[in-house]
Amino acid sequence: MIATAIAFYLFAGITVAAGFMVIAARNPVHSVLFLILAFFNSAALFVLLGAEFLALILVIVYVGAVAVLFLFVVMMLDVDFRDLREGYLQYLPVGALVGLILLVELLLVLGAWIVSPDAAGFAAAPAPAISDVHNTRALGQLIYTQYAYLFQAAGLILLVAMIGAIVLTLRHKPNVKRQVIADQVGRTRDQAVEMKKVEPGQGL
Repeated sequence: MIATAIAFYLFAGITVAAGFMVIAARNPVHSVLFLILAFFNSAALFVLLGAEFLALILVIVYVGAVAVLFLFVVMMLDVDFRDLREGYLQYLPVGALVGLILLVELLLVLGAWIVSPDAAGFAAAPAPAISDVHNTRALGQLIYTQYAYLFQAAGLILLVAMIGAIVLTLRHKPNVKRQVIADQVGRTRDQAVEMKKVEPGQGL
């Protein structure tokens, strides 16, 4: 028990410190490396809890694919972070509004969960023994029954984060021709096809 507690506090402390360094590091490459460190220690915490499936998924999917992809993208993109820091104040009202809306939605979800008459029954439901239900099935039952709303809220937060990352890094070059979907969809046959009458002997 003492060794387990020491390992838990060690991995938890490193995870919290690495998470703080992700947002505090000035170099984005260092931030991604700290994120990988946080993922590894989170996987170790899942192993201590007996959730080996989550630990393997965290290492294989997030560390092996997502975090490494982030690292390559950050290293290959020529993004001037000084310009991004100078212009962030103009997006501050919109960002504050979006954050306020998300906060209200999360509070509504949490309040509905607390005042729901079925919440007490879900919380008091006895958990089956580990030997009766294997890891993956138990995880699915928890996520899609008791924590379904929280699971949807986490997906919404990830969607907002993805859109924010695209907006922050998307830069339009003035001399590059862009694709306009509305013009392509609204184009008629007369605009796309032109009939030419070629007389004999006037062809190529």
